[in-house]
Amino acid sequence: MITSKQNSFIKEIRSLSDKKFRDKLNLYVATGAKLVNEAIYLSLPIYAIVGTERGLKEIIKTDKRIETVSEEVFSSISQEVTPQGVIAVIEKPENQLVSIDGSCLLLDGVSDPLNVGAIIRTAAASGYNSVYMTEDCADPFSPKSVRASMSGVFRVKIIRADRQSLLQVISKPIIVADMNGEDIYSTSVDGDFCLVIGNEGHGVSSEIESRAHKIVSIPMQNGVESLNAAVSAGLLMYGLKNTKKV
Repeated sequence: MITSKQNSFIKEIRSLSDKKFRDKLNLYVATGAKLVNEAIYLSLPIYAIVGTERGLKEIIKTDKRIETVSEEVFSSISQEVTPQGVIAVIEKPENQLVSIDGSCLLLDGVSDPLNVGAIIRTAAASGYNSVYMTEDCADPFSPKSVRASMSGVFRVKIIRADRQSLLQVISKPIIVADMNGEDIYSTSVDGDFCLVIGNEGHGVSSEIESRAHKIVSIPMQNGVESLNAAVSAGLLMYGLKNTKKV
């Protein structure tokens, strides 16, 4: 059992709270028995599973590296208010900048990690298997985003690059979400598409909006002008699938 917070392995895991080290080590952390067991079930490239004796009792059988740590040490590597006692350290996927099949998302500067995670979760649930992201989006592999995605980061392909590079590989018609667009429930789309969700405060960048084939909006009532980015994305993802013409 590891009992020192100064252990080199523990210090390495603790560093993964910083994007700089997640990128350098090509690793990220998934917290809690549910996510750890899903990572095992999906045969993800797990670098190590770390937990207290209590937390490790919840983990299904695996041949992956397992390290038992004291409660105090675990608290030092967990960012949860109430630690569940187990984490998986997982290798980040290396997805190439390519055009993909099927409808997809493009997150354009979405800056809140909780919104990024929630959008990825809904994308996985609604069948959008690929998510493009501009470089100024919140990191989808940050602890907050991973928790909010509830295994969504395990299940969708995430491709991150600058706007111009993304626009060069996205071959689907681009549909932009904007409050001045046409009512989503009165429109229809033909075939696959790429739905763009913009920054929480500034919306979609002019660079991407200028390439839009269609601009859509969610109808509002009672004087409400906008919705949370993740809520809007969810309504649009499902709404566009329901209006899609095959």
